[in-house]
Amino acid sequence: MNAAHFHLLVNHFPIFGLIFGILILISGFLFRQSILKTTAYVIFAVSALGAFLAMRSGDEAEDLAEQLPGVSHQLIHNHEEHAETFFWMTIGLALLSLITLYLQRQGHRLEKAFQVLTLVLALGTAAYSSSVGTSGGEIRHPEIRKGYTLPPTANDEGEERDHKDGVYPDQHDDSDHEH
Repeated sequence: MNAAHFHLLVNHFPIFGLIFGILILISGFLFRQSILKTTAYVIFAVSALGAFLAMRSGDEAEDLAEQLPGVSHQLIHNHEEHAETFFWMTIGLALLSLITLYLQRQGHRLEKAFQVLTLVLALGTAAYSSSVGTSGGEIRHPEIRKGYTLPPTANDEGEERDHKDGVYPDQHDDSDHEH
């Protein structure tokens, strides 16, 4: 396994960790269960570890990806910028989660305020994660890039085909005609 493969394996972990953590935290609020809240805070902290692993493998993955045909350095740079911001957001969320967990264990009067603050930061980080995932996907998947259109395809005789209905220009649909 090389760095690019490892990067592709771990880069989804912090994003999905955030989503699951948010759902668990909201459940903890709704059902008033501190064990659910504790689980969410731990998931947020572990998700930051996943973000660290993704960042750590990203530079080597970049070196490999830039050698591939059709890969744009600008797209990689854009993804790298989003990933750095996302990384620091997940680190901040992990630290806030650990502080909130501590306050929860102590029964501190600021516990509820920190719980809400943690949820707000988690939601913001999760929202931002879409730009990280999309910018990473755009590197090798042009079909998800803004403004992408399918290139025309041709039949065996070299005639272009209309992608919408799969009909070639010389082809007629006789199904509407009576025989």
